[in-house]
Amino acid sequence: MQNTYVLTLSCQDRPGIVHAVSGFLFENGGNIEEAAQYNDPDTGLFFMRVQFACDRLPQDELRQRLEGFAAPFGMRLSLHPLAEPMRTVLFVSKEGHCLNDLLFRWKSGLLPLDIRAIVSNHRDFYQLAASYNVPFHHIPVTAATKDQAEARQLEIIRGESAELVVLARYMQILSNELCRELSGRAINIHHSFLPSFKGAKPYYQAHDRGVKLIGATAHYVTADLDEGPIIEQDVARVDHTDTVEDLTALGRDTESQVLARAVKWHGEHRVLLNGHKTVVFK
Repeated sequence: MQNTYVLTLSCQDRPGIVHAVSGFLFENGGNIEEAAQYNDPDTGLFFMRVQFACDRLPQDELRQRLEGFAAPFGMRLSLHPLAEPMRTVLFVSKEGHCLNDLLFRWKSGLLPLDIRAIVSNHRDFYQLAASYNVPFHHIPVTAATKDQAEARQLEIIRGESAELVVLARYMQILSNELCRELSGRAINIHHSFLPSFKGAKPYYQAHDRGVKLIGATAHYVTADLDEGPIIEQDVARVDHTDTVEDLTALGRDTESQVLARAVKWHGEHRVLLNGHKTVVFK
């Protein structure tokens, strides 16, 4: 994997893009191992993800040549060495199911991440962080200290050179400034009842209304609360025999699985932004 890369790109669609990309890689010693593409008929945009091996050129020269290749197409293009796991910071509050699941999957080699730190506005999970040998930062947040807290959070993110921030049930609203700073590299998870059943105890509200489906949504964080581009969703069926505790447990399992898939796909550079939507090359 040392000389294996993932190339992602998007541009206005036109004939010959796939031929041009494959030709460029061939001419520069690249061997394509996996490729996927999508033409969006609504926006006229073309998206592509290519995994390839290249022993001929050093990374810096390959990147420079790609930039020259992309210019005539007006491409937005990124090159990622496959051997480098994505540096990640996890945020959490007092519900630890998603955090615990991500840490376990990471240590099991199931997520292409390098988890550098855990940030929380509570102390509940400092022992869990220690058991995985991950630095734990307790940063309380109040209305009076929100600006200072976010400044410290951003200091940690930058200090770890984090490429991804995961809000693993972090129950604080990020400021517009922090959302802009983390645009396209922060993922949130929440139940899929929204916009219904807002606020505290959503599963109690859902049970009271007799819902038949519960679910979860993982999306990129934007200044529009819980309305960022969706990466993954899932649902589970319930019925009148299920208690609030049943709904809550099933909801937590669904949240954990949905978030893990979204984080995995992002870490593998399979998610491309398409306006307020995403293209996911699974």
